[in-house]
Amino acid sequence: MDEMLKLWALDMHGGDGGGSGSSMLGQLMDCQGELIRGSRSGSRMLLSWSADIEVIVNKHLAVPLAMVVHEHYLNRQSLEHQKWERCGCRRSQFYERLHAAHLEIAGMLLERAA
Repeated sequence: MDEMLKLWALDMHGGDGGGSGSSMLGQLMDCQGELIRGSRSGSRMLLSWSADIEVIVNKHLAVPLAMVVHEHYLNRQSLEHQKWERCGCRRSQFYERLHAAHLEIAGMLLERAA
């Protein structure tokens, strides 16, 4: 699940490579309106999985779990203690929430695949 969420973050929210990110809108901006689907910045995940994860994280996870996912995967440049503080919890609770989020996301992905 951790690897899928890392790919989701890269796929939907861009990486360290500059530009407007690797979301479809970001690619359209970078390529001045001409989107080439094969150039997804080396992502190994299918776009549909990224889109499903995006919906799950933003619409179906409880707010504390979504906050932890956003902090852990999208604010990668932040220090660990800054992530915990922004989520209003200590280290152990942060990782308990992250684990719970992994389980919920995996369960929802399995439901969607069935």
